[in-house]
Amino acid sequence: MKKIILSFTMLSLLAVTSCSVPDGIDTNLSALNSAGSANYDRIFDISTDNSGLVRVTPLGEGVSKSIVTLGHGDAGELTLYPGQSTTHSYPEGSYTVTIVSYDIAGVATTNTYPLQVTYVAPANINATQNFAGTTLNLTATADYANGMLVTWGDGGANEVPTVMTGTLGGTFTAPAHTYAPGVYTLTVTALSGGAATTSATYPITVFAPYSLPITYESPIQNYSIGGTFGGVSVAVVPNPFSGGLNTSNTVWRYTKPSGAASWSGTWTPLSTPNGTPINIDNGGKIRVLVYSTEVGKMLNVEIEQGSNGVPNQVLKVASTVANQWEELVFDFGALGIPAGTTFNQLVFRYNDIADGFGEVIYIDNVRQTN
Repeated sequence: MKKIILSFTMLSLLAVTSCSVPDGIDTNLSALNSAGSANYDRIFDISTDNSGLVRVTPLGEGVSKSIVTLGHGDAGELTLYPGQSTTHSYPEGSYTVTIVSYDIAGVATTNTYPLQVTYVAPANINATQNFAGTTLNLTATADYANGMLVTWGDGGANEVPTVMTGTLGGTFTAPAHTYAPGVYTLTVTALSGGAATTSATYPITVFAPYSLPITYESPIQNYSIGGTFGGVSVAVVPNPFSGGLNTSNTVWRYTKPSGAASWSGTWTPLSTPNGTPINIDNGGKIRVLVYSTEVGKMLNVEIEQGSNGVPNQVLKVASTVANQWEELVFDFGALGIPAGTTFNQLVFRYNDIADGFGEVIYIDNVRQTN
């Protein structure tokens, strides 16, 4: 709580004074005037944390007691003696506080003071996002936030903000929200408790389950899912050799650097909920566009973690042209895989008979056909 010295630039207290004099009391009011408005220059102590808390402290020389009316709520008249204060939480707005002071002779002086309570805009919004599949759990904090709202970004132009639960100075929590796969803008709005608000926006990408076909073009496909082993590296990059069979914008670069193990490769999980398994009933062939600089080296396509105890299936096909795109076909239908079999992992390996020496190939448009 910060002491506010009332001035014309802050609260501009304009005291309106009236006196009542009981019968038989001396009408010389010099002592009462000394106890009155001239000394009531610092009576409000206003918090700056948007709690609306105000401490009212009557001040004055020769005052025996003060009767305070807060101008808000139902507290009525409060009796305070010298050195005492009272506190009250005000909503944002304008109020009139009335203080009737009594001197030791019982003479009363009434002063009224305008009180302006203004809440500050919240600051430093910090939102924490935790996804479980396509369901978002959201918490947020902000300095001076008396409340928070979230607009998820998937409800169209007329989306109604959702209230987050929490208290001033604490963490606010939103109810869990499930998205359809897509790209959205989430907005968190911190409320002051008054007119001032502050908002922050966050881009949200909700990935669809990873599945074939793999085009390396979709904004809602997480192409970094899975990983590598044995020393190779991969990255989604602009197509450096657009033309011929492949004019797409982006492709997958597969690098087997010097020293990478012969058995090195990549793995991509396709199990639910993060992926869609390969079902052999949807087609026995997997087709892959490949760009390599050498003829004759083999690309492995391996489908693994088969259902019903079906073992991993591995096919190798050699490149037939150099420095241009070609489509390699991996015919798993010729391997006698039982109908209905599904596979939860896709693996690529390149030239698995030798360690790497700096080979770079490009892969695109991985699809399943008959």
